[in-house]
Amino acid sequence: MGKTHDDDEIEIDLRELFFALKKRIVVILAALLIGAAAAGAYTQFLVTPMYSASSMLLVLTKETTLSSLADLQIGSQLTQDYSMLLTTRTVMQEVVDNLELDMTYEELEECITISYPDDTRIMEITVEYPDPEMAKTIVDEVASVGADFIGDQMEVVPPKVVEDGEVPEHQTSPSLKKNIAVGGLAGFVLAAGIVVLLTIMDDTIKSEEDVERYLGMSTLASIPDRKDYISGKTKKKTTNKKRKHRRKRK
Repeated sequence: MGKTHDDDEIEIDLRELFFALKKRIVVILAALLIGAAAAGAYTQFLVTPMYSASSMLLVLTKETTLSSLADLQIGSQLTQDYSMLLTTRTVMQEVVDNLELDMTYEELEECITISYPDDTRIMEITVEYPDPEMAKTIVDEVASVGADFIGDQMEVVPPKVVEDGEVPEHQTSPSLKKNIAVGGLAGFVLAAGIVVLLTIMDDTIKSEEDVERYLGMSTLASIPDRKDYISGKTKKKTTNKKRKHRRKRK
């Protein structure tokens, strides 16, 4: 019996929350629209669009011999070594100086992503920058300077640039659709959470069940809400007065 009683209380609570959310559905939907609009406006007018350009290097060329790689592992380990050399301070600073970039070598390094697909000896360099043409220029310069630096440091034939960067036509970030969806969802969750919180914290007595639940007392009697009866009675009195008034005029 105790278990059934607990289940009933949980069901009543969930029902109350459901009706509370339903009652304020207009407010919740308004919060969703406001959140989506705010996120869209923020993304459109306050966030700087970023563009990505990529270049590819071939790690092992025909001229590369196994004797020149005596203490290095061929394959993914070698590719990882190359990627570390590409992002050294020497390479980054030379790129900054050559292109006269208004940034430090640390800031340039944060704009660069290096990846190497599995089972390949290709290294992909990606640069993300607000200016699409400059993004292409930077990635080409990083590939050129980095390849020469790798060749000098490891005393091997430099990696070959197999694909230069292209000027990107579309921005890669931020995503307007994604941010609008996230903003709308955040507004919806926030409004619904406030409604649920206010409903849970509302401990006012509204029914006989609330008296038993909150006070642990059983109700002996209740006065029904007869507003319809009172309004109907008032209408009858008004009708009777009108009839009496008509009779007097006759």
